[in-house]
Amino acid sequence: MKGKVLIINPGSTSTKIGFYEDGQQKFETNLTHSAEEIAKYESVMDQGDMRRDAITNFLAENGVELDSIDLIMARGGLISPIEAGVYEVTPEMREACIEGKGGVHACNLSALIADDMAADINKSRQAKGQEGICKAYIADAPTSDEMLPELKLTGHPVFERRAAFHTLNSRAMVRRYARNVGKTNKDVTVIVAHMGGGSSVSLHRNGLVIDVNDALGGDGPMSPERAGSVPAFPLIDLCFSGEYTKAEIKKMLVGKGGAVAHLGTNDFREIIAMANNGNVEAEVFVKAYCLSAAKYIAALATTICGKVDAIILTGGVCHSTVITGQIIERVGFIAPVVIYPGEDELESLAENGYGILSGEVQIKEYHRERIID
Repeated sequence: MKGKVLIINPGSTSTKIGFYEDGQQKFETNLTHSAEEIAKYESVMDQGDMRRDAITNFLAENGVELDSIDLIMARGGLISPIEAGVYEVTPEMREACIEGKGGVHACNLSALIADDMAADINKSRQAKGQEGICKAYIADAPTSDEMLPELKLTGHPVFERRAAFHTLNSRAMVRRYARNVGKTNKDVTVIVAHMGGGSSVSLHRNGLVIDVNDALGGDGPMSPERAGSVPAFPLIDLCFSGEYTKAEIKKMLVGKGGAVAHLGTNDFREIIAMANNGNVEAEVFVKAYCLSAAKYIAALATTICGKVDAIILTGGVCHSTVITGQIIERVGFIAPVVIYPGEDELESLAENGYGILSGEVQIKEYHRERIID
């Protein structure tokens, strides 16, 4: 694998980057943005220049010449629903990221920063008479939607299920599992439970994600920071109580739900320690959390009549053997359970980047109003 690839993956308070040369990671780092720095901006979408400057300054300090970068891979944003895969950043995609139709999140900046940096690289190369064009791409956006029609339907036509999940890491874990068993991702049927700050459970068959919860929209299992699915009538009463704004109620569901609401922390190490020290509320929460994840895993197994090759547990919370042990106890009867703790998003983006350079990866065309077949 030849070439230099830059990876950009923005989060709410930091920007993770990785730099690869000829297929080997030279470094990765998490550029932290202080609360004071972030407070200067009214919206996360105003932080683009600040984050781009942080990236370029770090690269310069570490001896990386921008002109030498052949390709930039960016984490996908909350754009309109698309098929999973690799897309070149285009003006139409930029507009969708800025509009934030699927939600406003730091990941929406990723494609914009990557595309701006690619443009700067090309201007510099042209001025120096250098050959080669640097382009920016995204891979496996969070809004990737390949759900079966019958799985999007709900009990009322006003409401439709949508996909919003940890697409990048979930698909990377399926490819990793498939390689380990001597197959491709199109040859395995796998359920992936990603358990980090948010939780998503996705069903992968023939290389497609045919069923998944909306991890950003109050659907699915509870998590450290998200409430997951909650009873509808009490939620309706809360909305019309006059005590909370729309934004406050959304924050209850995503951001200040889950463990944060129950225990005041999103750190499962603290929660496990509390439970071990006899905190009854923490003990009950751990059981409820594991049961919540297990029930969604089991539910997805019914979609394909239980014909599952493996269940993958991934994400930061899966570093805890207490958590994984309780979940395995409940879903191990469905299929073998494989644990891949943490996430592998940088490696996944790099893998896609070198696939582009080698011509092995199909580049899809983005359309804002694309209809998913």
